[in-house]
Amino acid sequence: MESPKIAVLVPCYNEALTIGKVVSDFKTFLPNADIYVYDNNSKDETVAIAKKAGAIVRHEKRQGKANVVFKMFREIEADIYIMIDGDDTYPVDCVQEMINQFIDNNCDMLVGDRLSNNSYKKENKRAFHNFGNNLVRNLINIFFGSELKDILSGYRIFSRKFVKNYASTIKGFELETDLSIYSLHNGLAIEEYSINYRDRPEGSESKLNTFTDGFKVIKLFFNLVRLYKPLLFFGAVAGILFILGMLFMIVPIKEYFDYKYVYKVPTLIFSIMLIIVSLLSFMTGLILDNISIIDKKNFRVRYNSTK
Repeated sequence: MESPKIAVLVPCYNEALTIGKVVSDFKTFLPNADIYVYDNNSKDETVAIAKKAGAIVRHEKRQGKANVVFKMFREIEADIYIMIDGDDTYPVDCVQEMINQFIDNNCDMLVGDRLSNNSYKKENKRAFHNFGNNLVRNLINIFFGSELKDILSGYRIFSRKFVKNYASTIKGFELETDLSIYSLHNGLAIEEYSINYRDRPEGSESKLNTFTDGFKVIKLFFNLVRLYKPLLFFGAVAGILFILGMLFMIVPIKEYFDYKYVYKVPTLIFSIMLIIVSLLSFMTGLILDNISIIDKKNFRVRYNSTK
């Protein structure tokens, strides 16, 4: 049986300190793989070092990790795709075991799980990053009924079907969240492999802003809930508006029973308006939910027909 063609995808921005080691490690542990480094407007020697290490170097001018990965998915042809950051925080010596699990279990996506063995918590010195990881993971697991351990890992393996069907409108570091929710929504086969995360070496700086990027991830999560679970989202909005409408209506109703007359007419009108809007929100959720179900069916047909 012919061996699958493997492509290693390394999106990079100012990773001169570590990119050479990442490429060299893959040359050692996956000598037959094609290693692609896509530079995202680096100001240092990332490109020169990646080329010297033996990587195929290409460029993406639009800033943002998601923009880079979308271009990689579009341009690169392979059977198995390995995505990894260029900061040397993920182990490469276990990559063959990850590939074996991916192939044996016929996965669509395999995620390098940094959290279940506490290696990320021990190595990462930014407390809010640990808090953010747990918050996003718990939200997604609750809303999508999953049991994923690491939502934000940048170390992933994808099938060709996944890569050629994946689509999104995001641009930056919300990519991992979108990949996870996209997979859960469409019922794709996701598995995880426990890895030993290590922090960046001294002198290498993270491009993530704890609060700004954290807010973007949370905002993306709720936007994706609205997109993928419209009945839940608009139903919740409808429920809140309906309760508020009933609360505001208590005063006019009490006045009517006490005095046979409603004095606070604006309050009555406002409460009725809230109830009407809540019903409209619920109907919107029903309509969009049916559209989402049809879209999911169409996706499965398209996905299964991809070679």
